[in-house]
Amino acid sequence: MSFVVGLTGGIGSGKSTVADLFAARGAALVDTDLIAHQLTGANGGAMAAIATVFGDTVLRADGGLDRAAMRCLVFADHCARARLEAILHPLIRQRSDECCSAATTAPYVVLVVPLLVESKTYHDRTDRILVVDCSEEMQVGRVMSRSGLTATEVRAIIASQASRDERRQAADDLVVNDGTIELLVPQVESLHRRYLELAASKAHVHR
Repeated sequence: MSFVVGLTGGIGSGKSTVADLFAARGAALVDTDLIAHQLTGANGGAMAAIATVFGDTVLRADGGLDRAAMRCLVFADHCARARLEAILHPLIRQRSDECCSAATTAPYVVLVVPLLVESKTYHDRTDRILVVDCSEEMQVGRVMSRSGLTATEVRAIIASQASRDERRQAADDLVVNDGTIELLVPQVESLHRRYLELAASKAHVHR
């Protein structure tokens, strides 16, 4: 059984950057956002059910999910969010479990789950919870620069997620990402060594 680190953080916190640093050191990377994109792309495994529930207004011309249209719908209607999650979450959980189980050659797995604290459905799959943390101002600036969303739109997304305090309380480990990547590297290096030790201990117990 793989040693699994659940990596999470608010939008714009730098989860992908941190995950890539772990992957560069040999960890297997399983990203639930990437799985969700695959499931909601053209011919994705979730699209038939999404089209049945929401109709053509949330579909792109190629049959994939129109994410902007769905975002507007979900923010306007909490029931729409629940219906979408009821379709996607079981599929994402199944696919991510398969990927974690298949990562037999890596020393440990980094499972990236943006809403890990909010959903709680992955807690039984992770051995450690690693939170990437930064200031809200930093989050807003990063997301605006990459997405074209306004500050108001970004803050609305942040408000819909767990608070910084809630994530920090749920964390076994913390990476602070308020600066440059050079400040991240020593934090990741230290945690990587720790995870190698913990993974080896778990493997020894399960022999």
